[in-house]
Amino acid sequence: MIQTVFPVESLEGSITIPGSKSHTIRALLIASLAEGESLLSSPLDSSDTRSCIALCRALGAEITEEDSAWRIQGTGGIVKPVEDEIDVGNSGTSLYLGAGAAALGKKRIVLTGDEQIRSRPVQPLISSLSDLGADAVSVKKNGSAPVRIRGPLKGGKTSIECPTSQYLSSLLLALPLAEGDSEIEVPLLHEKPYVEMTLDWLDRQGIRYANDDFARFRIFGSQSYSAFESQIPGDFSTATFFLCAAAISGSTITLENLDMNDPQGDKEVAEILARMGCAVTIQKQAITISGKAMEGRVIDMNTIPDALPAMAVTACYAQGTTELVNVPQARLKETDRIAVMREELSKCGADIEERPDGLVIRHSPLKGGNVWSHRDHRIAMAMAVGALGAERPIAIRDAEVVAVTVPQFFPLLRSLYT
Repeated sequence: MIQTVFPVESLEGSITIPGSKSHTIRALLIASLAEGESLLSSPLDSSDTRSCIALCRALGAEITEEDSAWRIQGTGGIVKPVEDEIDVGNSGTSLYLGAGAAALGKKRIVLTGDEQIRSRPVQPLISSLSDLGADAVSVKKNGSAPVRIRGPLKGGKTSIECPTSQYLSSLLLALPLAEGDSEIEVPLLHEKPYVEMTLDWLDRQGIRYANDDFARFRIFGSQSYSAFESQIPGDFSTATFFLCAAAISGSTITLENLDMNDPQGDKEVAEILARMGCAVTIQKQAITISGKAMEGRVIDMNTIPDALPAMAVTACYAQGTTELVNVPQARLKETDRIAVMREELSKCGADIEERPDGLVIRHSPLKGGNVWSHRDHRIAMAMAVGALGAERPIAIRDAEVVAVTVPQFFPLLRSLYT
């Protein structure tokens, strides 16, 4: 599908930000491994979370969908045998976090995904799961999915470098249910806020662990998860695109269902835009932003890699030069987002330079043109936002990929048109 987005004079109004993908998937996995029935209110319903539902059902959980809520009958940590491959589609979070859950089973389980997922590195996690008692291998011996896993996890010691935080979150979620205690050494960790989110879920469950400044963890084994009820908070990664839409178009909009006390890292985008010149008002469960003249900045993106596409297009409209730095892991997402954003923004007239760990963007309002999402939901949403301030429309090929995380993205954006 080609989606054409036209420039606007301004946006106005308010929208409710859908539930967090990262919270929804963590809640699904914990509820599926828990004893008893859990209730998730306002979960995100998207392709990625649907992939996680399919994964959890395959592992033995019973999931019933109600109006704006899902009921999960957990397995009590007993993962059932799975005959067929589990296909996680385009969901990297489901692949990585699901690998840890699969390692709790006693029979062979194979996890795979679409072409993008089968190109993403998973070997560090495979090696750590093997260190901790599972038999885990890359089926094609290329360090990527399909991954064959046979548990159960027994505990022990491992060291793992985490260019994606999802490696560590996978271990943290699974190891409390292992037979023995475990120690994880973490010599490299990107995206720390996502690990803080995982630890927040463990804390809610009363899981016992020790955290030595995120460099070393000790997780006590033979624990269990309990059934729970939880309201899934709004997604700051989704909110990022609408915050940037206001910044680019010089508009005032209000984003509801956002809690700045939540551990999601992408809440930092609101503070970054304020430093660049926008007016940002934080309310109890909402953020109001007014786009103003922006000045370029050096922005460390290490903890918020998912915000790179949106911040790259926003930087085109800021005076001076903006540097997005310290985010090499952005190359390991659904696409190499550093290279792809340089390629697609260049088509629209951006003055942009690619660096190994980020991008340099000089003031260059977009002219419009034809671009490709590369089947990456955040690229599609970023280019749509960039079109709001362009000279001419931007046509985005394969724009339907936004359904991976925000199926209602384009209707939400159009609802703000004046």
